[in-house]
Amino acid sequence: MQLDKLLRVAKWEVTKNAGGVDKRTILVMALSLVAMGAVAAIAVSGGTGAGMDNGIYRIGVDESSPYYGVAADDPTFDIREPDPAAIERRQQELLYRGTQLQSVPQTAKERAALTELRDSTARYNDRTLARDDNQTAAFPVSVTLVYEQQSGSSQLDPRGGDSSDGSGSSDGGSGTSDSSDSSAGGSGDGSDTDTAGGSGDGGTAGGSGANLGAIGARLTGDVQGGTPSDISPPFPFESLVLAFLYIVPMNFVIQAYGSSMLSERLNRRGELLLVTPASRGDIIGGKTLPYLAGAVGVAALITAALRFGNIAPAGSYVAVLAVVPLVVLFLSATFCGAMFARSFKELTFVTVTITVTLTSYAFVPAIFTDVTPIALISPLTLVVLDLTGQPVGLSSFVFSTAPPLLTGLVLFGLGAGLYREEDMFTQRPIPLKVLDALAGGINSRRSALKMSIVLLPLVIVAELAAIAFLFVLDSVSLNVFGTNQSLGIVLVLGVIVVIEELAKSLHVYAGYEHARYERTLRSALGIGALSGLGFFIGEKGLLIARLSDLESLPIGEAALQGATLPAGLPLWVAGLLFLLPLALHTVTAAISSVGASRGRRAYAAALTVAIVVHFAYNFTVVSTLV
Repeated sequence: MQLDKLLRVAKWEVTKNAGGVDKRTILVMALSLVAMGAVAAIAVSGGTGAGMDNGIYRIGVDESSPYYGVAADDPTFDIREPDPAAIERRQQELLYRGTQLQSVPQTAKERAALTELRDSTARYNDRTLARDDNQTAAFPVSVTLVYEQQSGSSQLDPRGGDSSDGSGSSDGGSGTSDSSDSSAGGSGDGSDTDTAGGSGDGGTAGGSGANLGAIGARLTGDVQGGTPSDISPPFPFESLVLAFLYIVPMNFVIQAYGSSMLSERLNRRGELLLVTPASRGDIIGGKTLPYLAGAVGVAALITAALRFGNIAPAGSYVAVLAVVPLVVLFLSATFCGAMFARSFKELTFVTVTITVTLTSYAFVPAIFTDVTPIALISPLTLVVLDLTGQPVGLSSFVFSTAPPLLTGLVLFGLGAGLYREEDMFTQRPIPLKVLDALAGGINSRRSALKMSIVLLPLVIVAELAAIAFLFVLDSVSLNVFGTNQSLGIVLVLGVIVVIEELAKSLHVYAGYEHARYERTLRSALGIGALSGLGFFIGEKGLLIARLSDLESLPIGEAALQGATLPAGLPLWVAGLLFLLPLALHTVTAAISSVGASRGRRAYAAALTVAIVVHFAYNFTVVSTLV
């Protein structure tokens, strides 16, 4: 790959596609980005703004009533003159004389209005008390809640009898302290005889403004304090909304990138580039560079806007660097999709699938902020940590970013295998194109060993995603073969077995379909053994999970049992367990290889047998040792 040629192709890509997007498309993209920015700003600031429920409930109340100030502060209510006839004509939902409710709610809307008024009264009383000079008398009970990061066994561990999560408390990982053992009083419970506790419009007590200071208080590792009603669950909704801003522009980028790559394959347009002195690496790198730079540049602009707009003042280059592997992964998957698709209609289906799959991979793990090993599967967790001013360790950064980055490079390599005249301009179904891409890296029997190692980043990303998706089922018990097992662990074992057996055998099947291997029993057994050996060697790459302490969770320990060994075992037992996975991978890969040498149906049957054998082995090990 030569830099001058790469930059020349990149320049040509930019100038060629400068007019490829019409003004209407640019306008829609710009409006979408502006809308997302507005939604994020509203979500972060917690502002109500103009809502769909403004004025939905009509209340008749005069200015002498304590409830007048409550209704005036809540835009949900539309204040009217008290009129008993309006209640009968269903023109008002509530009617108050002083503090007395004059009508019994009859309809669902009237009952909902009363419930909303009760909630508004409680909030109004809190705001009024917050302005009192004597805060000890106003709020006699003060609570401080600290969320500790989980680094060990979670409450979802079905084998653990201790409900503690290692934070030093028995209340689910939080420590609480009361400043007084007296109970709060003086505020109503929101019934129809409640008093508003004072008059005036009031203000929001302790408002956090439009920055992430309030968000940080709801993230793992931060502290919340105040009255019991102030404590909210530790779910980083606002932070995830901000992180979503980094993903949305990628969807626009990959659409343009995929269309550009596919257009080279239609009507043999890309043949002009193929006959130039530039190599495939120069062409692919040059055509990808503008989109990569554009996506990373947008991420940098978003970070700068959040930082200097005082929305996320702690945002730094770490957030941008954490997004780079996701950009590479999105672009590489789209590149492969463009090499596989036969038309723009088919490419649309592929890009939608890529968007949904990779967006889920990025967001689902980030939801589990209270379970750090799971959350760190997604690079977006690093973005959330950086935006909220929390430190990001080097080991956590490597664990989150290395798998998607390596997977992106592997996908670019597979797609590059098709970037040649004999493959670019052929119209073959997507499954056959996948086999063509895999066969591009096969030159001899030893390629079976090489391909099993090369494909391992794909395996790691798929398995980590499976752990994140199925983690919530870890607490569900299931009776399997007379033993109680976690449903999440059983499902993860099944998914992992399917992923690994496909990774070991699919490239072998591609080699047979492209006549790269001899279709003899001896050759099939040898190729299968090499593929299994390669996977066994590459499987040690799963040790990267130790950087996040993922194996401390039951579901992570079960998923990684092929790459790690339980502690405290005798030396001969540890040696046996070290060699057993090698035997397992070579045997199951040989089974699949023999079937692949016989044809498609035989391969499907042999693959099923290999999956069953592999699952039986993993389940036995997990049941006895894990």
